[in-house]
Amino acid sequence: MVSHSVKAAEGIKDIAAEVGKPNQPIVAVGGCEDGSLGIDLDKVEFAIEEADNDDGVILFVDLGSAIICADMIRGNSHFTEKNVHIADAPILEGAVIAAIEASLGSDVKKILDVAAKVVQIHKI
Repeated sequence: MVSHSVKAAEGIKDIAAEVGKPNQPIVAVGGCEDGSLGIDLDKVEFAIEEADNDDGVILFVDLGSAIICADMIRGNSHFTEKNVHIADAPILEGAVIAAIEASLGSDVKKILDVAAKVVQIHKI
């Protein structure tokens, strides 16, 4: 989870972890070094390293600059080798369905496809 708010990222992580399988790598990162709202590129890179288990890493992002940050990281040759993806999905709903799909043993492509479909789910 990459959010401008560490509290938001951690809350979404907690929900996703609840529906995923135990020890599934789900990492939350958000805010700036001083605790204010924002995105810290170094913190996001560290989170990717923490989450990487050689199967690929999916980033769920909240706002525009988080998307830009994620794109910059994907362009870094070190992270290109790590199979880093940005989910085209709402951060909360996408992360939850991705955790469920990953717990079923699906590969990264399938997880991304399923997460992207949550935009079709209407709330009313």
